[in-house]
Parts: sequence; structure tokens; C-alpha cells
Amino acid sequence: MEAKPTYISHVCSNTTHNTYMLNVELLLSSFSSYANSSSGFYNASAGQDPDVVYGLFLCRGDLSPEICQDCVNFATQDIIHRCPTQKMGITWYDECFIRYSNEYIFSTVAVKPFAYQMIISRTTFRLHNASHSQLVAAISVTAANAAFSPSGYKINFATGEFEAGPSEKLHNILQCTPDILSSDCYKCLLKGIGELPNLKIVKQGGIFLSSCIIRFNLIPVNPSPQDPRAPAQPPSLPVPTDNKTGRADVAREKAAWIIVGSSLSTILGILFFSFCVYTLWKRKSEKNAVNIEQIIIEDDGQTTILVNNFHQMPLYTLQIATQFFSKENKLGQGGFGPVYKGTLEDGREIAIKRRSRTSRQGLDEFMNEVKLIANLQHRNLVRLLGYCLEQNGKLLVYEYMPNKSLDAFLFDSNKSFELNWQRRLHIINGIGRGLLYLHEDSRLKIIHMDMKTSNILLDNDLNPKISDFGMSRIFEENQSEANTKKIAGTYGYMAPEYAIRGLFSIKSDVFSFGVILLEIISGKKNNRFHSSEVDENLLTFAWKLWSKNQELELMDPLILESSVAFEVSKCIHIGLLCVQEDPADRPTMSSVVIMLSSDNITLPQPKQPAVSVRRLLSRLASSNQKVSSNNQVSLSDISPR
Repeated sequence: MEAKPTYISHVCSNTTHNTYMLNVELLLSSFSSYANSSSGFYNASAGQDPDVVYGLFLCRGDLSPEICQDCVNFATQDIIHRCPTQKMGITWYDECFIRYSNEYIFSTVAVKPFAYQMIISRTTFRLHNASHSQLVAAISVTAANAAFSPSGYKINFATGEFEAGPSEKLHNILQCTPDILSSDCYKCLLKGIGELPNLKIVKQGGIFLSSCIIRFNLIPVNPSPQDPRAPAQPPSLPVPTDNKTGRADVAREKAAWIIVGSSLSTILGILFFSFCVYTLWKRKSEKNAVNIEQIIIEDDGQTTILVNNFHQMPLYTLQIATQFFSKENKLGQGGFGPVYKGTLEDGREIAIKRRSRTSRQGLDEFMNEVKLIANLQHRNLVRLLGYCLEQNGKLLVYEYMPNKSLDAFLFDSNKSFELNWQRRLHIINGIGRGLLYLHEDSRLKIIHMDMKTSNILLDNDLNPKISDFGMSRIFEENQSEANTKKIAGTYGYMAPEYAIRGLFSIKSDVFSFGVILLEIISGKKNNRFHSSEVDENLLTFAWKLWSKNQELELMDPLILESSVAFEVSKCIHIGLLCVQEDPADRPTMSSVVIMLSSDNITLPQPKQPAVSVRRLLSRLASSNQKVSSNNQVSLSDISPR
């Protein structure tokens, strides 16, 4: 037979109609099957807008799954009787609480509604050796332990005891719903602690808020037999028996030890509390963007500390935003994984890049993306809004670009006509300014390493924004080049010295920019360009036309009417300067931006561009020359975001 839980309080508000209440009953009926889990927590929703209902339950962390299930089974029926026609209801029992609402309540800290309950006991304890502030400090230490539970412990739950005097202890149980962030749990508990009455004279009681609970009670050193549902207390030490001759000395010695023990406990408690407050102060912005100090990432046994400056978003928030990553919300697929469109509660549209299990990009690329873009702010760089690391997943949250990527426009016959010459020139200039910022104007000297049209996103006004920094590298201020054995990128955009020898520098990005520039003008992809000449790519084709003073034949027919011949010719000239085989011959991005913005500058003569990377690799293979290993080069374009 199920035991009836101990009722504490309830709150109901806002009368509603039958359809909504049917959804409430449907939701609550599902709770009992989840109440015997080890977590003691469950949340779910039922119905459709405007009658959707959200609900959850939380059981006391020190109780068995059987007691939890008894409480939830009773509560799902009891709350309907107490709140028969209300949109919002919450009922607290000593063993659990249950809550439902028409508003979204998951992964969100809430301190209202709340209840304060003085649990009547037979004895009132009058404290003499501990102050109210000391008791509050002791409960605050337990709050820190609950909010920042060590790995392997029950999430957002802790118990604690404090020697309140010679004959009593303060026992406390603190708990939050495990779907909220640690920093929010701590804030909720501190809010509850602030509601505590003066504990100098107190019976037993607790503070019960919507997202967290503080239970406390003062117990005698030799307690009466316990309620089997109450948490077990450690046995008391036996009190020495005094005889008549030594009673006064023993009493004085006992009093002295009590004072020493009480003082030591108080000092240790205050020191520990201060340490926790300092530690939590450093970590308190897990959700707030400004003050996050560190994230600890664990991947395949590797632990890395990552510094950043933006929001950690709960997984459930992103699941709701994307309708649990539905196919309808999928925007595309990249090397890191699929990209989804999402809509947050406040109406903001976001794009979520989710690492797939089969992705060759892992912790290093994720760290690069977070670490670099957190320190970058420019109108031509995509803005990273947050990240999520829950349940071993790696998700990056960006501002949503409604026009997807440049290649989705440029190489789509149904959209490319929207890119007249003025818009294409605007995009070329924007990409150039973004790269210049990375190379010279940001706090870090950054080489993107994966510049291509699919990594150029377009906003509502077709402003270009460089994205995908997973492969980017940071250079020292006086560093000119570096090399790597791990070649990663996309054929057609990679500089030859990088593809063949693993050498890279800012001139590697300049080469990629030149390829993109020629693609924008021609409307053709370099790595899919075909002509009558064997092995001829877009670069060599452009060079041949330029050498014959026929460079305007490279132009996309769609921009013939809107183009300015001088501007197109100048851009082709700049593009050919960027794709020269020797990195030393290529201009810097600062020079490129000046060339693009000036009509009077005399441009140097370009040299013949590098031949196809495929052709170079073929030559090396036929001559038995060694090619860099660990190659992760993509032969095809990544789908647009």
C-alpha cells in the first residue's frame, strides 16, 4: 500500500478551460512511470499551442525510488484536486514536489512561487553557542556543495550538519532541479537562504521554491526514534559519567572542550564558506556571457581548459529551439556535423552546428572555434552566441544567416541572378575586410585555413560573414609561416605550398581569397571547372584570358548588364595576383583591400598561377616524391549552412 506523503503547501493561479486541463491530466499520468528512476526527476510537455502544458517533478535526493514513486503517484492525483481549473499549479510535500504551467519552465531557474513551512516539533531549541549568521553560513556551504556537486554525485543535491550547541545539531538538505545550471542552482539556494527566519530560536522548517528546496531541522544529540523516512543521523558519542568528587572538574573540562570545538567548527566553516564563495564567484557566469573564466572539456580521456567569453546554453533549450533537431530544421551538413535552424523563446533565430559522431573534427576543432571566435568582433565575421557541452555533445550556436552561404547563391541557377555586379563587389570587399581583420587588426594574428564560398555566410542584406574557424591557426606577432603534417581543407582553395609541403602563412588565406574572387566573377567553381584543355582549372583559364587581354570573357553572363568593365578587369587582375604559385609574390590582405578600394593605383603584373593541386600531387606521385601524411583534404564541397 502506498504511503501518503507529508503535505506542506500548494499554489494555484489563472483559471483555464477543459482542453488545457485534459492536457494537464495527460501529462501527469505519464509521471508515475518515471518516478522510480535513480535521478528522482522528470520533465515533459503535452498538447499543442495555445494549450501546451509543461510539467516536472522532483523527489528528495536522500529517499529511495520506491518512496519517490509513492509520492509522485499521490501528488499527480492530489494536485488536480487542489488546482482543478488553474493554468499553473505546484504542490510541495516533504518527499517530493510536482509542478505544471502553461509557460516554459524547463532549464529555467524560478524562485517564485515559494513557500515557507515551519514543521512543528515537540521541542523548541534555544541556541546559545551559535549565532544566526553562523548557521546561515553553514547552510550556505551546503548550498555550494549542492550546486557544484562533484562528478559521480547526485546532481544539485547535498546534505550537511552543523554543531549548533552542546545538545543540538542543524541538519540540512539542499536540492535543485537537475535541469538548471550550477550557477543558477546556487543563486536559487542563496535566494532561499535569504528568506530564512532568525534561527536563534527555531523548531523545524524549510524553504520551498519553484526550482530549489532548503530543508533544515535542529535535532538533539540524543534524538528520539526517527521517522523511517527521515535521513539517518550519525550516532551520538556517549557522554562520560561524572562522580561526585570529579563532577565540577569534568563539567569545566566539558565546557572548555565545547567552546574549543564550537569555535574551531565555526572558523573552519567560515573559511570553507569563504573559499566556496570565491570559487563560485569565478564560475558564477556559466550562463551569463560576460564573466565566464573557464570551461573544462573532456574528450576521450583528454581534459582541456578553454577560456571564453560567452553563453553556455542548456541542451534542452537547443532541443526545444530545433524541435529536437528535426529534419525539417536541418540547414546543411559540414565537416563538423549537421547544422540546424532554431528559434529561441524570445523569438531570436539561431543556427546550431552539432558535431556528428562520425566527424573527423573533434575536440581540437571545437576548441579552436570557441577560443578564437570568442575573441573576435567584426561585422564580416559570423557571431558565435554560445555553446553546449552536455551529455558528451559538442554544439556551437551562431546568429542565423537567412541566406545561408555564398555558394548556395552563387552556384544556384535560381538564385545567382540576384547577385548583380554591385552586390558581388560588395561581397568581395567584405570578405577582404574580414580577412584583413584576422591577419592584422584583431588581438590575435589568425590564419583561417579553410576559406571557401561555403564558409562565407550571407545575412539579410547579403553582407558576407566569414565562418567556421575549426581549422584556424594563431600566429605570433613576428611569425611568418609554419608547417604541419596534418593537411586539412578543400581542394581547389588550398594554396599549393600547403597542400604539398604543409607550409602555411597569411599568404595561404590570400590564395584562397583569390580563388573565391575569381569564382564570384565567373559564377563557376574552381574545383569543378572543365574546359577543352586537359587539367585546366578556373585559375589557369583566367590567366590565359588575361594574357590575351580577353579577361572580360571570364565574367558571368548574369552580370553583363550591371557590371563596370574597369572594375571587373581590376578584380580579375587582383585575383590573379593572389593565386600566384610563390607565396612571396602574393600581396598581403592590407594591399588587396587598398587595391580594391582605389581606382588610381598601378597594379603589378601577375605571374602564372599555380597549376591544379591534383596535377601537382599526380606529378609527385609519378616521381616517387614523398607527400605529407595524415591528409584530411575534402575532394568535394561541404553542403551550405
